[in-house]
This record gives sequence, C-alpha cells and structure tokens, in this order.
Amino acid sequence: MGNSENNDRDKIAERLKNARILSGLSQENAAKLMNLPRPAISEIESGKRKVSAEEIIMFSKVYKVDVSWLLLKDEENVETAEIRIAARELSKMKQEDRKKLLDILKILPK
Repeated sequence: MGNSENNDRDKIAERLKNARILSGLSQENAAKLMNLPRPAISEIESGKRKVSAEEIIMFSKVYKVDVSWLLLKDEENVETAEIRIAARELSKMKQEDRKKLLDILKILPK
C-alpha cells in the first residue's frame, strides 16, 4: 500500500472520529446504530481497518455529515460540513450561552 493511500486512510479515519465525537456518540453507540462490533469503530478510527462504501454512507447518515466531506473531497464541502457541525452544536446550547459565544466571535480578527 502506497504512502498516499495510508495518508488518505488516516485523514478519513480522523474525520470519522471527529464527526462521531461532534455528533455526541460514543464508539459503542455508533457501533450499535450501524450494527457493527464496537472494536470495528475503533479500528476504523485508528486507520487500521479499511472502510467500505456502504459503511461510509452509514457513517454519513448516523453522524449527519456529507459523504464527500468524509471522502476528502473539495475544500468547499469541508467548510460546509464544518459549518453544519458548528450549527448543530450551537443549536444544543442555551440561548444565553449562544449569545455569549456569538459576541466572542464578533471580536475575533477576520
């Protein structure tokens, strides 16, 4: 296996792990939702196990992220997925906390 293939697998593994964490699921919860053994999730997230196309689609649905983002497609999709994840997290916050965070964001350099 080439170095580039290893690098891509590691990047996909990292995105899957981040998407799972941001969706608020443990490895065990994700495994149950996908009907996989929990160690499979761990192996996928560590880059030790390849992910099938069907699994990528399932991860996309369970984690509510775009398939193309998981598959390292163009940067626009990466940005869109990150914004979608951020919006989902914001929606979970109390209105008062969300306002404080938005006030902080306004003072950050653009």
